[in-house]
Amino acid sequence: MGLRDARGLWGRDVWETTQAIQQELGDPDVQVATIGQGAENGVRFAGLFVNLNRAAARTGMGAVMASKNLKAVVVRGTGSFPVADMARFQEIIERLDEIIYSHPEYEIRRRLGTTKLIQALNSIGGLPTRHFQRGCFEEADAVSGEAIEELYKIKGKGCFACTIPCSRFLVVDDPRFPGLRLEGPEYEPLAGFSARVGNGDLALTLKCIDLANRYGLDAIALSEVISWAMECHERGMLSREEADGLDLSWGNGETILALIHKVAHREGFGDLLADGVRQAAERLGRGSEEIALHGKGLEVFQADVRSIKAYGLGNAVASRGADHLRSEPWFEFSNDAEEGIRRYGIPETAFRLEYKGKGLVVKHFEEMAAISDATGVCKNTYNNMEVLDWEETAELLQAAAGWDVTGEEVRQIGERIVNLERLFIAREGITREDDTLPKRFLEEPLPEGSGPSTGSVLELEPMLDEYYRARGWDVETGLPTKEKLKELGLDE
Repeated sequence: MGLRDARGLWGRDVWETTQAIQQELGDPDVQVATIGQGAENGVRFAGLFVNLNRAAARTGMGAVMASKNLKAVVVRGTGSFPVADMARFQEIIERLDEIIYSHPEYEIRRRLGTTKLIQALNSIGGLPTRHFQRGCFEEADAVSGEAIEELYKIKGKGCFACTIPCSRFLVVDDPRFPGLRLEGPEYEPLAGFSARVGNGDLALTLKCIDLANRYGLDAIALSEVISWAMECHERGMLSREEADGLDLSWGNGETILALIHKVAHREGFGDLLADGVRQAAERLGRGSEEIALHGKGLEVFQADVRSIKAYGLGNAVASRGADHLRSEPWFEFSNDAEEGIRRYGIPETAFRLEYKGKGLVVKHFEEMAAISDATGVCKNTYNNMEVLDWEETAELLQAAAGWDVTGEEVRQIGERIVNLERLFIAREGITREDDTLPKRFLEEPLPEGSGPSTGSVLELEPMLDEYYRARGWDVETGLPTKEKLKELGLDE
């Protein structure tokens, strides 16, 4: 352990830094978490990138690292983790493998990973087209996971010891982008640099993703500020001259690439966008604040929540802003009324365009997400595929760590985490008033051309009431009550 002088690495991108560190240490197997030039230049949504492409990108953690003159953290594991009951643990893992391999989503997740969502969301009218002005993108086929598989995929790739190799190695043969090689991508950057900005050029989309990764930028925030600028221009709020002479028409590839470079270096118009969409809109004014799509300052993800209402509620109440990873309430896609009654006592919970019961759904999946984060397991399998229930999670923890816990105690650990996060943001001044989303989702129905979700809005207020009651929080303030905190052992 120790600190090393990183002045020779400053100014290098994520890939260059990682390779330089591995060469300096003479060990290609060291694990590197680093920032790129975006963080060094103070981009507020710069992230922390691990092993080239794995992004802890949201909320500007890279900018925090850069402010402390910390370029990278490098580790090399040499030990092992003891397991309390190896025989039982192995038995559970083998059982889990069988569940995963036989899961109805296994094959498509193995082939396409999260990029399967381009076609899935487009089919229901939930793909964020031209800054969420429609829910269907006419060029979705051209930028889909299936198109990537057909044109550029070399082979699949999985995280260490994972049964679902849901990532991919890509080689992009396009003369405009010589030598373009990358891993992935995930759905979020794929939709962000295609449908969200009105771009149907897949190779260009992948180049944008590669640049964002190398510069160390959050692709969700980056695609939001670019698409926001394009809509501002479309509405006459922003002139071409103010955008350094760039043509801000939808899908303009040269402009999209130029803005990524400008944001990463805070050059010209990029300096405005580099503060994130909330601050950019505050600086620009002219009514642009109403089309800045964020929650609590964090840019909205790549799905129109007017078409998936539990996700809308989850984004509104999430502790770190509009963050789908704090809940992932997939159940509303199930269309299984009987299962909705069994789980929550409300059949509407199983249908994405219904809002009744979604407070109960989000509470449940927030607690699952909290346990997923606390144990370090994949949300694709734990939340979205639900391969373990509470009792099975307790059984696995008993075998792995020797903890004597029940399924209900595991669930309550998740509930405590959610309440602690709420207490933290309450200390910072967050109340019910902040549990909201932009006017576009709450008041503007999805327009014609949004498929089966046309005409839908997000009925947030009744869902908030239901959610707070389910949590045992004060409905007026959205804050945990003394009674709830005492019940959870958090009364101090």
